[in-house]
Amino acid sequence: MLPTQVPRIERVEAGDAPELLPALTEILLDCVAGGASVSFMAPLGHDKAERFWRGVLASAADGERIVLVGRDAGGLIAGTVQVILAQPENQPHRGDVAKMLVHRRARRQGLGEALMRAAEQQALQAGKTLLVLDTASDAAERLYTRAGWVECGRIPGYALLPGGEPCATTYFYKQLTGWT
Repeated sequence: MLPTQVPRIERVEAGDAPELLPALTEILLDCVAGGASVSFMAPLGHDKAERFWRGVLASAADGERIVLVGRDAGGLIAGTVQVILAQPENQPHRGDVAKMLVHRRARRQGLGEALMRAAEQQALQAGKTLLVLDTASDAAERLYTRAGWVECGRIPGYALLPGGEPCATTYFYKQLTGWT
């Protein structure tokens, strides 16, 4: 099914944090409840999810990362992605894409793709020419491959799914521009 409206992607600014915290917390809770391997075990408590986002938003306010949110056709925040800018001094050109999360009610509507395009654009504007990410999701792997990301390896038993079962992770990279 094709989306009837292109999702709206917004960069989170420091003053936005109090307004966005409930929606971001709900997205994380939903993804973990749905079985996504995103660093948390089930059941994930609301307070723990909110503490995670408070830390992420503080890091964004400090300029260490970019946080983007995506709104669905109804205007509700239904997805998010981060670009981690803070890297070792010998990797100033590299960024990490992290926590690309889409609420289950908003999947297969183009939101993940729009978030990834925006993350790449924001990273490039921040001077990053190489991005890396990892995922334990077959659906996410298909999305990244369609978007031109290159798979570079799979590590079996890398992490646990929220229910405790081991899962592999697949690493991808994308060169945004040539070396300068």
